[in-house]
Amino acid sequence: MEKTWEIKEQPSTEIVKDLRESLNISEVLAILLAQRGITNFSQAKSYFNPSLDELHDPFLMKGMSDAVSRIKNAIDDDEKILIFGDYDVDGTTAVTLFYEFLTSIYSKVFFYIPDRNNEGYGISMQSIEFAIQNNITLVVALDCGIKAHEQINYAQSKGIDYIICDHHLPDHSVPKAYAVLDPKQKGCRYPYKELSGCGVGFKLVQAYTEKFNLPKKTLFPFLDLVAVSIAADIVPITGENRVLAYEGLQRLNSEPRLAFQQLIPTNIKNNVNISNVVFSIAPKINAAGRIKLGSEAVRFMLSTDEEECRKYLNDINSLNNERKTLDIDMTQDALEQLNQINTNEKYSTIVYNSSWNKGVIGIVASRLVDLYYKPTIVFTKNNEGEIVGSARSIQEFDIYTAIEKNKDLLTQFGGHMAAAGLAMKEENFEEFKIRFDQTVKEMSNGTHFTPSILIDKEISFNDMTRSFLESIMRMAPFGPENMNPVFLSKDLLATDFRLVGKEHARLYVHQRDTRITFPSIGFKLGKFGPKLEKGQSFDMVYTIGMNYWQGKGTWQLNIKDIRFND
Repeated sequence: MEKTWEIKEQPSTEIVKDLRESLNISEVLAILLAQRGITNFSQAKSYFNPSLDELHDPFLMKGMSDAVSRIKNAIDDDEKILIFGDYDVDGTTAVTLFYEFLTSIYSKVFFYIPDRNNEGYGISMQSIEFAIQNNITLVVALDCGIKAHEQINYAQSKGIDYIICDHHLPDHSVPKAYAVLDPKQKGCRYPYKELSGCGVGFKLVQAYTEKFNLPKKTLFPFLDLVAVSIAADIVPITGENRVLAYEGLQRLNSEPRLAFQQLIPTNIKNNVNISNVVFSIAPKINAAGRIKLGSEAVRFMLSTDEEECRKYLNDINSLNNERKTLDIDMTQDALEQLNQINTNEKYSTIVYNSSWNKGVIGIVASRLVDLYYKPTIVFTKNNEGEIVGSARSIQEFDIYTAIEKNKDLLTQFGGHMAAAGLAMKEENFEEFKIRFDQTVKEMSNGTHFTPSILIDKEISFNDMTRSFLESIMRMAPFGPENMNPVFLSKDLLATDFRLVGKEHARLYVHQRDTRITFPSIGFKLGKFGPKLEKGQSFDMVYTIGMNYWQGKGTWQLNIKDIRFND
């Protein structure tokens, strides 16, 4: 699908001038900073030098004092404590973090990850029964629980207290747990609202260490887990998340836990970035919960024995390969369904197959978004006979709100603007399909979405001095709301084009009237090969990155799109 190119609104000349003078930087770099809300020297200093000293006081979070006190009382009273969490990367890293911390100071600690297929998302009744049978009186629920009203009420009737650590949007009220930690709940004055689920768990550990005067270094071993959760859950890399992601990547590149050592590809060892986590580490951790049990991922991340860790890795690699096969087969099946209808008339994409693997439907939804660029829900049937779906959206559309507008047809839903999960009785499915598409039409004012590339700035290759390139790298870690700057350069020529695999392009790019040449890579852009080889000039949209080979890094342009000058 052809993409439109849009230049971002440029900041005021006054702000740019002030940044240039106070920081002694180029105009282009000043513009990039201003576009990211950085308008003065103090903000720039924090941005370029993230520090754990900038973390907010954890006790600003509503419910934190109660949560810390309840954990301390449980330890003092020799109670059994259960750490419960979701089966995705955010949930399993959160459980690993809190279990590892708590077992370092107390012995009667257990963890529980629900079975995606048999228990579903969130606090399950099976997990509560497990707690009852094992005389557990305190459960810390991570990355879930903010809508578990019925489950919490039942658990409390059985003498079990819950501390909920979540980051998802709550209902109008929160469950009546012993303590609820969620920056998004009403009345919470915590200044940063976009923590991952693991990030909320980290704040609870931070609060406990501060309250009982444990060394600050107690927190350090958990930072790699938080960074992985931030990358995998696609939360904004701003504010406190930027600090945690930065420090966590430092940990991943210097002292990663054994599991991550085994997951990090050799060519990027000591140079792991957010993108590497998303594509190399997170999918394998996720595979355990998608195909089998998320508890396998927790044991893998907890392991300190090399042989044991390697065994878990082999199992997880097998599960990931199985996931890849299911992904290919299910995506092909979905495309065949969509070929039977006029997708141009639809404002959303909805597909369903009762036999699809529940753990893979989210991946298929993401692939369909890439192909059709519409809010998408992929449905299957769970073991209870309900229709369950995984929703993914495009940048411009709030899919959570669209689902919420049809909640009368649902038995359960949750998520955020970009992704959500939902469930309904089978008899409501056809009506939901019609109403959801109508909701998307109304929310988009009857217009179909077109994929676009948002460009920070048009630049010349002459702008890309070594100092400029190094400054771009210091803007990392990149991710939502702090994306790697996208540049446009015009009147370019290519040399040494070659096809990598079946569809990727590797080439050298130079700009007329400059002597500067950059190695470049274009994923799924091999189709441009014939024109590039003929020496046709073109305009190019790209980001700047590093390519690592045998431990050595070289500058590389990552091509997003090309337009030829016919």
